[in-house]
Amino acid sequence: METILSPHSCPLLNPKTSSPKSLLSPSLQPRSKSHSTTKTISCSLKKQLPQSINQSLPIPKTWFSHVQHGLAALALSLALNFCPILNSGSAFASEFDVLSDGPPEETYVVDDAGVLSRVTKSDLKRLLSDLESRKNFHINFITVRKLTSKADAFEYADQVLERWYPTIEDGSNKGIVVLVTSQKEGAITGGPDFVKAVGDSILDATVSENLPVLATEEKYNEAVYSSAKRLVAAIDGLPDPGGPQFKDNKRESNFKTKEETEEKRGQFTLVVGGLLVIAFVVPMAQYYAYVSKK
Repeated sequence: METILSPHSCPLLNPKTSSPKSLLSPSLQPRSKSHSTTKTISCSLKKQLPQSINQSLPIPKTWFSHVQHGLAALALSLALNFCPILNSGSAFASEFDVLSDGPPEETYVVDDAGVLSRVTKSDLKRLLSDLESRKNFHINFITVRKLTSKADAFEYADQVLERWYPTIEDGSNKGIVVLVTSQKEGAITGGPDFVKAVGDSILDATVSENLPVLATEEKYNEAVYSSAKRLVAAIDGLPDPGGPQFKDNKRESNFKTKEETEEKRGQFTLVVGGLLVIAFVVPMAQYYAYVSKK
């Protein structure tokens, strides 16, 4: 095996050599074919291994290469985090999906914002299906996170009504209620028969009371269901159940007045003085009693 210590001295790697065995001394010639095969593999591995490593593992040669890779990764991260198109893609898809999907077939709710519970959806289906079977009025409730294509919820509600029910015959008895969770606002629109059956006063009161007040407190389930009950009661000619009112949450001051501070200071002085007297008098009395016994 001494002939393979250097790849350059290995005769098996020289393609110009006509007979590798003829160049070896008789004492170093292989005695078997298997031994010759082993020598060939050893020489090949020694020569080709560094090439394969250099090709498969490109290693940066200077610290400048590391800095370039780091800056490229930082730029890509900033682009992904702050690019407005990528971040607002879900918002654009959200409101437009509601328009393109059309009215729900089995339910009366399109909860695109994902804020309504199963119980609320079930209660709405029972309440609104009963109304449709009795009065032939169909009301759809829609929740979205944010509006980007329209200025407010009223324009978007009108757009939904026109897209879902393009003719007056189709949309005359239909109502659309939209709740925008990020803006804490809502809107109600509908066909001529629906608006006439509910009345302008109930429509305005529901939009200004039920939807925004409860949405501000993030009580979206209550906002939607209370609005549904108020609209159904108006169509049925029942008394208006009313809506919630804005709570005047006035925070009381935690600061004490001057009189309270002076009173507390006087009490504190008395307590501290009493403790000091006890701290000095009691040890002296104990010491006097101990000395008198002796």
